[in-house]
Amino acid sequence: MLELSPSEWTAVELSLRIAVVATAWALPFGIAIGWLLARGKFWGKTVLDGIVHLPLVLPPVVTGYLLLIWFGRKGPVGAFLYDHFGIVFAFRWTGAALASGVMGFPLLVRPIRLALETIDRRLEHVAATLGANAVLVFFTVTLPLALPGIIAGVLLCFARALGEFGATITFVSNIPGETQTISAAIYTFLQIPQGDAAAGRLVLVAIVLSLAALIAAEWLGRRATTRFHGE
Repeated sequence: MLELSPSEWTAVELSLRIAVVATAWALPFGIAIGWLLARGKFWGKTVLDGIVHLPLVLPPVVTGYLLLIWFGRKGPVGAFLYDHFGIVFAFRWTGAALASGVMGFPLLVRPIRLALETIDRRLEHVAATLGANAVLVFFTVTLPLALPGIIAGVLLCFARALGEFGATITFVSNIPGETQTISAAIYTFLQIPQGDAAAGRLVLVAIVLSLAALIAAEWLGRRATTRFHGE
């Protein structure tokens, strides 16, 4: 049986908390942007799509640096949040959740957009003719039909957030118990003598958690497809 030290367990628990929070805050924005890209017709749609997918192609360190510039204590957004709400992101676990959410956001939006694009619009029109307003149609027809894509996006975003390293360490550093995730802990253990065993244990944990998320995404997606589409 794999036995982890207290510091290793702390890194695992912190990674799970960060991944959950990152996915939770990203989800409503992911649904909104996915809908906008799937249904919207406006100038600059291609630009918006490119911006959404930038974290996939930019070096993670660049993303982390941009977050530090904008959301650091002296950044325009970070200073506003601190002065008016007392919210601090830089060098806090909440900042790690923000960075992880940004890095996982493209993987959240893409499946949601594809799911929305495949919905038969006639079903929404039927609901509208029966008296449902646009909001009711969205929550009772559109979202349930897009559920397989939403589930896939959520779990892919969670898995990406769980393994985030570059943007996180740049934005919030590598503070044990505060911002030291599994990836950061592995990096730390590799820098010290006799740290290979601890790093190896955390690598196995990361593999198991990521694989579980991918399997869950496939299984839940199939169940949702069967339930709502009868396939």
